Amino acid sequence: MSAAIPSQPSACHPRNVLLVCTQRIGDVLLATPLAHSLKTAWPEIRLDFLVLPGTQGILEGNPDVDQILIFPQRVGWREKTAQLARVWRRYDLAVAATPSDRARIFAWAASARTVGFVTGEEASWFKRHLLDIAVPFDNLNTHTVTMGLRLAEALGIPAISHVQSPRVISDNWLERLKELGLDGIKNYVVIHPNPKFRYKMWDSGKWIALVSWLRQQNLDVLLTGSGDPSEAAYVQDIATKVPEGCRCLAGQLSLAETAELLKQARLFVGPDTAVTHLAAAIGIPTLALFGPSNPVKWGPWPKDYPPHESPWPFVGSKQQGNVWLIQGPGDCVPCLLEGCDRHLDSVSKCLQDISVEQVVEAAREALAA
Repeated sequence: MSAAIPSQPSACHPRNVLLVCTQRIGDVLLATPLAHSLKTAWPEIRLDFLVLPGTQGILEGNPDVDQILIFPQRVGWREKTAQLARVWRRYDLAVAATPSDRARIFAWAASARTVGFVTGEEASWFKRHLLDIAVPFDNLNTHTVTMGLRLAEALGIPAISHVQSPRVISDNWLERLKELGLDGIKNYVVIHPNPKFRYKMWDSGKWIALVSWLRQQNLDVLLTGSGDPSEAAYVQDIATKVPEGCRCLAGQLSLAETAELLKQARLFVGPDTAVTHLAAAIGIPTLALFGPSNPVKWGPWPKDYPPHESPWPFVGSKQQGNVWLIQGPGDCVPCLLEGCDRHLDSVSKCLQDISVEQVVEAAREALAA
């Protein structure tokens, strides 16, 4: 796609907009309702999305996005200057969808008209000066989708809470299914057992028991995962230990292809990870295993859920729409910390204490639904 064309700012109706979300894959996915709100309010605008490397796949085929700009995070001053020059004043409006200095600076560089977040701790004159409209950011009691849509409301446009999944752009999805040996598969469940960080991980033995139960219900089970060697090995190990057998697809699918696979699945089960958000957005029955994470902020957004309500309580398991959120037990849950030992590679006891029986019962209910 061609680069954005410089134009004069418009007081009300912009002609081109830059949406900046320099965070992880899940953050980018949950910013798509904001993109959809912008494009619905102003159908003729050009909407570009600025993201970090490795996250752009979640926007593949998104009909609301014209161009994806991919800017590496840790670069020298020369490359950083080149990044800023690439977007300098090329947009009528720039939206910083995350409360970070990086997002605000890129938005400020891109347009003379900016909107974004500030927290109570960050409300300095300099940071407010980067934004024409500064929206207070709530990091505890507001869902990420709802929070992002407050930027739409600040711009005076309707908030639409549609999370847009990626789409395979080419027409060869059926051929890809044949290549993967999945053509003709119909009665299947998708499981994504490995989150990015260990503190969000369930026990591998329990995954094996769950997959075994699903296979006994005459369901095929497909295990997904990234191509990271340690993640692929973890997923493959689960697949090899299931007595009834299952398929390991770790490293074989793009995010858009994963979305296509999810559309026909009977059920999805996963931890607090981007693919779980993706399954919920697509609308299939989704089981999400939560431990230390804040479900009010990060619980999967059910399909077609109203924009101004929080789907999830702070404490407790619950079904909402097509999503069953299963929270681990304990008086400290959710602690909002990185596991019991307070680091990314820590174990979270609350997650390990979720029983196979509890997940099977939710799966039985979801399959019946």
